[in-house]
Amino acid sequence: MGIKKELLFNTIIIGIGKFSTQIISVLLLPMYTSILSTEEYGTYDLIYTISIFLLPIITLLMEESMFRFLIDCKNKEEKSKIISQTFIYTIISTIIASIIILLVGFAFHIDNIWLIALYILSSIIIGLRNAITRGFSKIKLYSIMNFVTSALIIILNILFVAYLRIGIKGLLLSSIIANAITSTIIFFKLKVMKYISFKNYDKKTMKEMIKYSIPLVPNSLSWTIINFSDRLIITSVLGTSANGIYSIACKFPTMMDSIYGFFYTAWKEAAAKAKKDDDTDKFYDNIYQILKKLLYSIVLGLIAVLPFAFSWLIKKEFENAYYYIPVLLVAMYFSNISGFYGGIFSAYKETKIMGTTTILSAILNIVVNIAIIHFVGLWAGAISTLVSVFVVYLLRKRQLKKFTHLSEKKEIFSAIVFIVAIVSYYYKNTLLNASILIIAILYCAYLNKEIIISIMSYLKSKLNGQKV
Repeated sequence: MGIKKELLFNTIIIGIGKFSTQIISVLLLPMYTSILSTEEYGTYDLIYTISIFLLPIITLLMEESMFRFLIDCKNKEEKSKIISQTFIYTIISTIIASIIILLVGFAFHIDNIWLIALYILSSIIIGLRNAITRGFSKIKLYSIMNFVTSALIIILNILFVAYLRIGIKGLLLSSIIANAITSTIIFFKLKVMKYISFKNYDKKTMKEMIKYSIPLVPNSLSWTIINFSDRLIITSVLGTSANGIYSIACKFPTMMDSIYGFFYTAWKEAAAKAKKDDDTDKFYDNIYQILKKLLYSIVLGLIAVLPFAFSWLIKKEFENAYYYIPVLLVAMYFSNISGFYGGIFSAYKETKIMGTTTILSAILNIVVNIAIIHFVGLWAGAISTLVSVFVVYLLRKRQLKKFTHLSEKKEIFSAIVFIVAIVSYYYKNTLLNASILIIAILYCAYLNKEIIISIMSYLKSKLNGQKV
């Protein structure tokens, strides 16, 4: 199987496992917004954001380093050495972090601190599970277990939130239980314990892996750092209710990021493998052109459909979130393109570029947010996010020239269609919105005809029992 076909195959497999649960999660938004108050949802979102923020700091993203190094492993002994370094570091760092979190929680009388600590622990285990599964090239298993995990979380959310009405505790327990069950299954199935031994500790290997992973920490936190600072500033200045509204606005860009995540998970492996080929530049550019069209289509599609879907999905109490979504979607577009560049940097093991640009982005986001929030309210979060990710996009694009050349094409008609869609979105005229929706569907289908044909060809070959 060629690298391009393998990338498409892996993206489809990962997408099938995750996309269905993403759709269900969006459909459950009416339940969350009707049962939970804006304050409760804002508090849960703050816990979630803080947890996601802490994870890379605790693990130093050694699981990502493990995945990258496993790709180059030739035998079981080499795999055992790489996996052992990861688990040795992660176990020690997790124990230290758990003690600190619990002490801080008890000192400041933070509610549900035990659940928050367990939630962070379960998230760390999920990261290790996913990295090992991908490192062993078990993409189908990776996809299936992520689907099962998401499905379990959704079922437990319905049980705990809708039926038992235990609110934030229910949301945290759902993730903890689902993560624990599915991770245990994976570790037994792949016999992970056979690869782990403290006797395999190797100072040189550990140093190489940490050197690779440390710059990935701020890069991994790019969207999280921005979200985290947004949440803290919004909560401090405007209150938890405003944060709840902003959290709902972020749900749709986050859904877009999740869809991109299907591709990015497969892309990091494909980019590393393609580096060994003679036509690397051609491969990177071809994928880049396809990705830009796809991301543009997702942004345009969401902007075209939300005037009809938003009021059905979201409770009236959160209706102001509608206005901030387009700006956040555009920000996510540039964030995802920057992520694509990051996949190429990772392939060349030049992760330092990713770290430095993201640190600058985080600082810029905080400065802009604080500077304008008293004047424009919640718009500050969306505007500062867009400004900061766009700067990273420009900086990484400039650095990318050292490794490969990606062609840029003028898309005047695409820009015109997008501007008209934005105007229609805020104008809220039903006839105009319907017209834009039809145009968006047709234009997006035209833009992505190559990938649609490839997917149809793949599915047809699978139905006919042919090898891809």
